[in-house]
Amino acid sequence: MAIQAKLKWIDGMQFMARAGDSPAVVIDNPESKGGPSPMQLVLIGVAGCVAMDVISILQKKRVNITDFQVNISGERAEDHPRRYTNIQIEFVLHGQGIKPKAAEQAIQLSETKYCSAMASLNADFESKYRIVDSD
Repeated sequence: MAIQAKLKWIDGMQFMARAGDSPAVVIDNPESKGGPSPMQLVLIGVAGCVAMDVISILQKKRVNITDFQVNISGERAEDHPRRYTNIQIEFVLHGQGIKPKAAEQAIQLSETKYCSAMASLNADFESKYRIVDSD
């Protein structure tokens, strides 16, 4: 399954991004603060991916979740390409009668089997470019 996205330069380091027919997202650098940076979006993507997995698994187990939050932070290397060297994820679950073992299993399944965003951090990349002359 292929997913397509487009990014259009607005000004400075600000871009408008859209994946498929989803709503547009503004991407910016941390200094301008017009939107999340690409590396912040990586963390948001991982958090969203594991959150959806964990909620889906727990709902299938009929666990009564009343509130759920994922807190994520990442440490980046000092030298370029300044990749994430460590990512910490905290899952905060609220509900009635939540068994720790069920939560642990859901998180483990997400992290080791289902979360494609997490697995993609070690992906192979293929690059190509296209130049469109403005004349």
